[in-house]
Amino acid sequence: MKYVASAFSAASAFLSRSQIFGNLATMLKFTGSQARNNLVTLLKYFLFLVFTVFMYAGIFKGIMLWVEGRRFSWITSFYWTLTVMSTLGFGDITFHSDTGRLFSIFVLISGIILLTIVLPFVFIRFFYAPWLEARIHFRTPRELSAETEGHVIICRYESVAQALLKKLSVLNIPYVVMEPDINKAAVLCEHGLTAVTGEIDSSATYEALRAARARMVLANIDDATNTNITLTVREVAPQVPIVATAESVDSVDLLELAGASHVLPLKKILGEHLANRVCAEHAHVHIVGSFHDLMFAEFPIHNTPLVGRTLRETRLRKSLGINVVGMWERGRLLPVSPETVFSESSVPVVVGTTWQINELESYLVIYNTNYNPVLVIGCGSVGYAAAAALKRKQVAVHMIESNPALEQRAKEVADRVFIGNASDRNVILQAGLEETPSVLITTNDDAINIYLCVYCRRLNPQVRIVSRVTHERNLEAIHRAGADFVLSYASLGAAFVSSILQKRELIMLGEGIDMFSIQLPASLVGTTLGASGIGAKTGLNVIALQNGNDTVTNPPPDMELKSGSEIIVIGNAEQREKFKELFET
Repeated sequence: MKYVASAFSAASAFLSRSQIFGNLATMLKFTGSQARNNLVTLLKYFLFLVFTVFMYAGIFKGIMLWVEGRRFSWITSFYWTLTVMSTLGFGDITFHSDTGRLFSIFVLISGIILLTIVLPFVFIRFFYAPWLEARIHFRTPRELSAETEGHVIICRYESVAQALLKKLSVLNIPYVVMEPDINKAAVLCEHGLTAVTGEIDSSATYEALRAARARMVLANIDDATNTNITLTVREVAPQVPIVATAESVDSVDLLELAGASHVLPLKKILGEHLANRVCAEHAHVHIVGSFHDLMFAEFPIHNTPLVGRTLRETRLRKSLGINVVGMWERGRLLPVSPETVFSESSVPVVVGTTWQINELESYLVIYNTNYNPVLVIGCGSVGYAAAAALKRKQVAVHMIESNPALEQRAKEVADRVFIGNASDRNVILQAGLEETPSVLITTNDDAINIYLCVYCRRLNPQVRIVSRVTHERNLEAIHRAGADFVLSYASLGAAFVSSILQKRELIMLGEGIDMFSIQLPASLVGTTLGASGIGAKTGLNVIALQNGNDTVTNPPPDMELKSGSEIIVIGNAEQREKFKELFET
């Protein structure tokens, strides 16, 4: 037993010198109490491991001396113990007795467990992870520089924020994303985003984000948290504009009382915008936005005399003065020329004055008469808002809802409600798919929406299909499935915030299409609008020229582009980037 006792005393002497681990505790103390607890656990395991090695070495000496009559030094004992526990097993020192061999088996099995299984797990869990967390703490910023100003503070990185960041990039507006979870903030930073970590309900966080000098704060979490954010920001930045999203319409007043400058019930707004894009009763001109004295509008030409004619033959510009700036064709906004031919599925996008738009409405009112009910699929927040908007226009609505619990809610806004699955042929035909002028698909599942687009298009090739989409990656698929118009929650929210930033009215032409104000680059000064090739080379449509307080809408091709002017264009982000490459670089 004296060898075992010697092993205990030697282990104690060795461990008393193991102060290196104290330095590790000092190094990781900034990671918090949890990391320090992890380090203590790691130290305890190493103590146990060292004690086990000393104990096995002592037992080895005892068995060799008392059972086999051989004497070995402590160095040799440690050598044998470590080669067996690590499974190296050189075989130069072996037991001859069964007692010794049983002990060898025990040491081998325990070594496999302690060194090859438990040790890596303990090291990673209680040392590497806290060390990595410490690096993340140091790498993730907690405040912006003192000179930061004119930036947008985004309170959560989600779908609306992702779409908004693309617009901010085009507009050259700086931003910061606030993320309470330091690990998520580090990931955002690694992806090249400007992110800061901090408590979302702490005034110190917004002071560190320089909220008092920010251009805007976007509270885009849930209604209760947005209220808290608004009240907290108002403590440190009484004048900064705060835009808050609202999941429930009932929360709008509360957020306004808390101090929000603008409250966006996006699901309600999304439903209303989708409802504006359906065809119902007679042909209508749908107003989608305005700029100064110009109105942006679109209209379906299904069953009108315009079908089969070229833009030149329609004489819309000559007779009404309106300017056709694009044409939706099965979900794609295409450029137009005088020789562009309108098909049954074409939806021209026009720009004109209020009087000109009214004249176009008067021209279309006698065409495309279909007074059958519009078919709305889904009675969630978006579907309910869309049906309510149609009801206010006195348009008949049939609604399909798969959840019987929502039947009473659906009856508040629909003339008839059909409980069942919209993919059931009997249900959807009974709801009137074959006669309806338009189908509005509002479920929050993109896969279902794509499937229903294909299904409805097959059963009624002439119907106008309007659908919502959740993820931008599914836009191409849902257009190919047959949707005529698609709008997402994210793009609508980003467009709203962008219009507030630019202090202009919302213009929602469609998914990915926006209006841009561009300072005239030096390369175009002195040329005419027609000679500049802006439309032909980039696909952008110039709708106005602005020089100081003077704005010329629908500028003619022979108008000279003067230094200091701004050109107002509509198009997508890719077209805007192409303009930058061609004319601004």
